Amino acid sequence: MKNQTDTPAPTGSGETNMSRVILLAGVAALGGFLFGFDSGVINGTVDALQQAFDSDEVGTGFNVASMLLGCAIGAFFAGSFADKYGRKPMMILTAAAFIISAWGSGISGSSEQFVFFRILGGLAVGGASVLAPAYISEIAPPEYRGRLTTLQQMMIVIGLFTAFLSNYVIAGMAGGASEVLWAGFGAWQWMFWAEIIPASIFLIALFFIPESPRYLVASDKGEEAESVLSSMIEASRAKKLVEQIRETVTEQRKPRLSDMFIRKTKRLHPIIWVGLGLAVLQQFTGINVVFYYGAILWQSAGFTEADALLTNVISGAVNISFTFLAIALIDKVGRKPLLLIGALGQAVMLAVMAFIFQTGDLSPEGALQLSSTQGMWALIAANVYIAFFATTWGPIMWVMLGEMFPNQFRGAALAVCGLIHWLSNFTITLTFPILLASIGLGLSYGIYSLFGVVAFFMVRAFVKETKGRTLEEMSLEQEELEKEYAMQEVSGDDGSES
Repeated sequence: MKNQTDTPAPTGSGETNMSRVILLAGVAALGGFLFGFDSGVINGTVDALQQAFDSDEVGTGFNVASMLLGCAIGAFFAGSFADKYGRKPMMILTAAAFIISAWGSGISGSSEQFVFFRILGGLAVGGASVLAPAYISEIAPPEYRGRLTTLQQMMIVIGLFTAFLSNYVIAGMAGGASEVLWAGFGAWQWMFWAEIIPASIFLIALFFIPESPRYLVASDKGEEAESVLSSMIEASRAKKLVEQIRETVTEQRKPRLSDMFIRKTKRLHPIIWVGLGLAVLQQFTGINVVFYYGAILWQSAGFTEADALLTNVISGAVNISFTFLAIALIDKVGRKPLLLIGALGQAVMLAVMAFIFQTGDLSPEGALQLSSTQGMWALIAANVYIAFFATTWGPIMWVMLGEMFPNQFRGAALAVCGLIHWLSNFTITLTFPILLASIGLGLSYGIYSLFGVVAFFMVRAFVKETKGRTLEEMSLEQEELEKEYAMQEVSGDDGSES
């Protein structure tokens, strides 16, 4: 999508129709809810899928991780398609994909069919991760934009929690995820079909919201854009804002991947490497192992299926609560301090879990068995780990990626970092069952803990604070750094040749 730089606040005063603003932002944020639900629903179905499709550890891992391939593709291409066809049509397409994916995942009779529909769902999740916050930022009055864009992250964690709760209730009604529930279908199938309800609400609601004013102006539909804005702010302010958007749009061009390279040396700008590091390490500390494999993880640690699903509900509630804390702290404490605290906190909690799992007893069949005391401490450590993630790396990584890149290649950088983020998610999700079967829970979590330590030193050495700084200030600074890097590299090349 075109660079989402802040549109200057219009001059003048007037009342803002906040009820309509919140309504439009809320409809778009339903995409975030489905993002979270679709990501979390797989959690309670892993064992049932393995039985239904008679798959091994590698097959099970790919069944779970397949959605993330679609996420990577969806996130990478959604922006350019939205620039070409509009935000609203692309969100409608995304909602339809959520519905088809939910239905198809439940009706699948083989791993191949299941993977196809999960990849389709991944395309929807990847698209929603880009489209929903973009639409919210473009319809929101400038003075309320920051607070309204937090709806996306909040709806993601609420969607995760709802999926965990839905899985717990459905499995409880059937007596297990693999058991038959209604109409001869298994509980695991109904877990996927439950998503059809919110996805249908999202699809219907989208037909009643307007197109983004920014897209309308870019499509030479200024009068329609003014009408949309006038429904939320005073007419005179709407007219001035349309003019300001028009000036911004005409001055911008579509971001290109080549913008990320220093022109003289053709090398990737160093700030891109920092962004890629953040995107990869957020996943390599293992957060989605907890979210995607929570039920099977706790069963491996000796919990019953019912208790394991209940722990997911608890974890989802912790995730929501501490996301509120992140919103309260991010502009007071700053981004970098929270990332440092989160990296160490996650590393310590993962190390505690690794120690508990490594020192647990084994049953005659070789399954891990924890005492009640060990199980309690493992559960506490897992939820403290989630609290650290929800307060720090969960929301702040995305905030940093949106702030740290200069205007001239922000869009291209976000596309690449989003792609690498989802591919990292795919890698971790695919490899966990293999690690679980080969080296066990203890050593697996020890590896994730080490990545937390790596994240701490990476942030301390390379990440710069962005709190309180305008995008324009950071863009100018990056332009100066680019010139400096280019001069140093050209000078170095010349020196080596002389």
